Amino acid sequence: MSRQSLVPPEARSGIRARMEPVALAVARLGLSPNQLTLIGFAIAGVGGLLAAVELWLLAGIVATAGAAFDMFDGAVARATGQESRLGAFMDSTFDRWGEGLVYLGIVVGASRAGLDVAAWLAAAALVASFMVSYSRAKSESMGFSSGSGMAAVGLAPREVRTVILGITLVGAGLFGRVTADVSGGGLILVAGLALIAVLATITTIQRIIFVVRQAAEQGGR
Repeated sequence: MSRQSLVPPEARSGIRARMEPVALAVARLGLSPNQLTLIGFAIAGVGGLLAAVELWLLAGIVATAGAAFDMFDGAVARATGQESRLGAFMDSTFDRWGEGLVYLGIVVGASRAGLDVAAWLAAAALVASFMVSYSRAKSESMGFSSGSGMAAVGLAPREVRTVILGITLVGAGLFGRVTADVSGGGLILVAGLALIAVLATITTIQRIIFVVRQAAEQGGR
């Protein structure tokens, strides 16, 4: 399996370069990276709540906006020289927490709509997504692929999953009501969540294989 993400490293570098002027503008507002992290978490929580009450279109817009803060807090930290281990911990922890709240909201909303298969797939997508993050965190804590190396491993890192989830929720809100029948918005919700679950599972497997190969190169240590 290829280690390449759907977001190649050169694209990541280009995005970071374009974000720096915006990050400096945000920093002038007096918001620290940790404050941006907490704001993003709060927005993600609102997105989860909107999904829980079946406002799918708004949930997609708000959840995507919350995820955007995942980029801004790190960009502000780099642009202002405020990078720290505490900031990295806060960023990673609240990102995962916010992501979990969105999926929890989808589980509740899909259950309320009677679309149980979407609720099950949301739970599967949540577990698979968390495994992607855990595999990276654990491998790096044990000395494998330190820095940002593991972020480039696998088809669906968080940026890719966020885009798919946002499109899925917006589509579910635009193309008919989500009901027990898998049609219209419900079909889009089911398809999008299934895609995330599959891609995230493949990504975790790719990261496991990458670490196994790296361990073999290091003599099994």
